[in-house]
Amino acid sequence: LRARVAAVESALQRGERPANVVALDAIELQVPIRPGKIMAIGKNYADHAKETGVAAFEKPRIVFKMPSSICDPEALVPIPHDIVKMDFEAELVVMIGDFVHKSPEIDALRHVAGYAALNDLSARELQFDINPAQTTFAKSMDGFCPLGPYMVTPDEVPDPQALDIECWVNGQRMQDGSTKTMIFGVQKLVSYCSQFMTLLPGDVITTGTPPGVGLGIKKNGKPAPVFLKPGDVMTVGIEGLGVQTQRVIAYRKG
Repeated sequence: LRARVAAVESALQRGERPANVVALDAIELQVPIRPGKIMAIGKNYADHAKETGVAAFEKPRIVFKMPSSICDPEALVPIPHDIVKMDFEAELVVMIGDFVHKSPEIDALRHVAGYAALNDLSARELQFDINPAQTTFAKSMDGFCPLGPYMVTPDEVPDPQALDIECWVNGQRMQDGSTKTMIFGVQKLVSYCSQFMTLLPGDVITTGTPPGVGLGIKKNGKPAPVFLKPGDVMTVGIEGLGVQTQRVIAYRKG
């Protein structure tokens, strides 16, 4: 693989088109990884916690997205049957590269294989409108985890706490944040999760979302949530990690 990469880089430097290389817009990108575990960190940006009406947590709050929720970065995402509060969340994903068990914080980043963008879609009525709340179900419905378009290796991301992150819906920018405002950074999250379970190669941690999700939208100073509907187009982009776009479609029985 290294020899192949070196050959491609050499051809590009000479101004040549490498053999067996096609234009990016001529292919359809699929998810860069199929994770065994998807650990989601709740309310990891203080402004997002505030817009949902809770105080910032003193320790990371972990919930899970099931691996069956994964879909391609350019997928058509159906609104599940009976769900009317489907919401978007732009997030930075951390991909684990080896076996991690009780890692000290100082060593945590050496276990990272790469980073990617993710849209942490959520069914808010399952998360907030029922008792007991079913947050894992709310975040694990089919198609609720568009991941990609790339896995970018750590040598290309010198500081995961200095990345701009955005989400657009129908051309309107809804989220505009930076990973520098995370309550708990990547290093802390990898270490913390590894205290409770062994992290395996291919596992991912979704690190929370900045403010601006549909649940937190306000109009004239009052809450006026705006949830996704068929035909909406979501675009999530993170500095240096590429852009993903999904179109929401209506529920189709069967």
